[in-house]
Amino acid sequence: MRKKLYLCTVKLLIMKGIYTYEYPRPMLTADVMVTNAKGEVLLVRRGNDPFKGCWALPGGFMEMDETIEHCAVRELEEETGLKVSEKDIRLIGVYSAPGRDPRGRTVTLAYSVRIGNETAKAGDDAAEVRWWPLNALPPLAFDHAQIVSDGVSYIPVNLPTNSITFDEASRIR
Repeated sequence: MRKKLYLCTVKLLIMKGIYTYEYPRPMLTADVMVTNAKGEVLLVRRGNDPFKGCWALPGGFMEMDETIEHCAVRELEEETGLKVSEKDIRLIGVYSAPGRDPRGRTVTLAYSVRIGNETAKAGDDAAEVRWWPLNALPPLAFDHAQIVSDGVSYIPVNLPTNSITFDEASRIR
């Protein structure tokens, strides 16, 4: 009850302009690098601009009343239908280069998660979902190639022998 009251108060203050100030603020997003037992990465084909038609990691903007971890699992479910717990995701890194998103100053927290044999299907603003081998990724939107490159260290070592090697994965920049 106390949390709901707090959130209602914050929303009211925001609507009244009390939490605004003259300095520009960045937008906050979360992206998720999903891998499977084959060492493949799940990508979504973007259905909206910017980068409409391009491949990207599932992700999106954080809402005012959620944590960044909740944002990551919510966006993953909305775009792919995959349900994971906030406890399952691991932080890859924070990506804050100016210009990384043409919509404005955006900072993303990128997470990784490994799933079993769950089936993903496109939803929300994702036009398509597809599993890609790490050594055959298409060009990626935003700075997602860097995120995938950094996230390779989070892929479990016990991959099948016909999967990509870590040496191959480290060259996907």
